[in-house]
Amino acid sequence: MCQECYSEHKRITPLLNPLDCLHNHVQYICGTCGRCICINPDEKRGIQRLHFPFKSLDIAKLYLRTADYTVKKSCGIYEIKSVTGRVSYKIFVDIEALLLYLKQNTNKRCLTMVPLFIKDDYREYPDTEVKKLTSKEIEVYLSER
Repeated sequence: MCQECYSEHKRITPLLNPLDCLHNHVQYICGTCGRCICINPDEKRGIQRLHFPFKSLDIAKLYLRTADYTVKKSCGIYEIKSVTGRVSYKIFVDIEALLLYLKQNTNKRCLTMVPLFIKDDYREYPDTEVKKLTSKEIEVYLSER
């Protein structure tokens, strides 16, 4: 697992519409393995991908580093269950953010109230970049998938 971006696959992201995402969105570029992670805010809601629910813990881990980087501290991934039984995984800055979310979403529960995954401490990495990629960078990145 990459110590910086928590992935075992250095070219796994973007998961959906990779060419479109790499061309049109700002990317967090892991300074350790070079993996690109979309850090661009959603145009309609102004929130980043990291704020959305994820279908699995593994997918949530792929976006956790952008949360850590955005708030400059270690965030956690929590399992959320709806009253209908649907399970999702969400990233929260801390337990207070989780509690606020649960208060605002009374149809959701977090049974364990502890993160399923969190890094012990936040750290910066010297070769990290946050930028839009050039066409050549996109071409190289996609060819390495």
